[in-house]
Formats: sequence, C-alpha cells, structure tokens
Amino acid sequence: MALAFGLAAASIFPALMMGIFSTRINNTGAVAGMLAGLVVTLVYIFLHKGWLFIPGTNSFTDADPLLGPIKSTSFGAIGAMVNFGVAYVVAGMTKETPQEIKDLVESVRIPRGAGAAQDH
Repeated sequence: MALAFGLAAASIFPALMMGIFSTRINNTGAVAGMLAGLVVTLVYIFLHKGWLFIPGTNSFTDADPLLGPIKSTSFGAIGAMVNFGVAYVVAGMTKETPQEIKDLVESVRIPRGAGAAQDH
C-alpha cells in the first residue's frame, strides 16, 4: 500500500498541484514531469524490492538503502521533487500555456461568487 501512495506522490500529486496553483505549467511539462517522477521512483523501488518484485533481483535492501536513510516506500517524495523540477524545465522550454487555460486555472483558484458573497 505504501508503494502505491509513493507512486501517486511521484506522478499524480505534483501535476495536480501545479495544475491548480501555476499558470506556467503546460501539458507537455506536466506529462514529462509525471513520467520522470514515475520512472525515478519505480527504478528506486525495483532496486530495493527486486525487478518487477521478483525475489533475489534486488540490488539493495531497505536495511541498506541506496540513498542514506531513504527507504523504497518513502522515495515518492524524491520522485515528486523530480516531477516538479522536470515539469518546470520542460514547460519553460516549450510553448506557453494558452490564455484560455490560464483563465481556467484562475477561475478554479478564485471562484466567481467569492467576492459577491462577502459584499452582502
């Protein structure tokens, strides 16, 4: 179960957060970030749990991890950071987000009725 949450943290969560809070991220950046986070996390998990979870094919164990104290079940946080970084770099190198998408992001962040409800 922890591995599933680690994979979600490395792939879906950053794209969701950037989609809500950033108008700079485009679809190319989001997809590249998701793939990078997922691949990095899967490779780290497979190095510790065995390739495709086949016993005896692992190179490291959680008792002796590859990156200091980071176990395979908590590597999703590192994958998420990779996802954020790759998404921003790729989005900066590709075409800008269309204005209608930027407007959509702003409408999600600031609902239309928010200001009117406070006036009454």
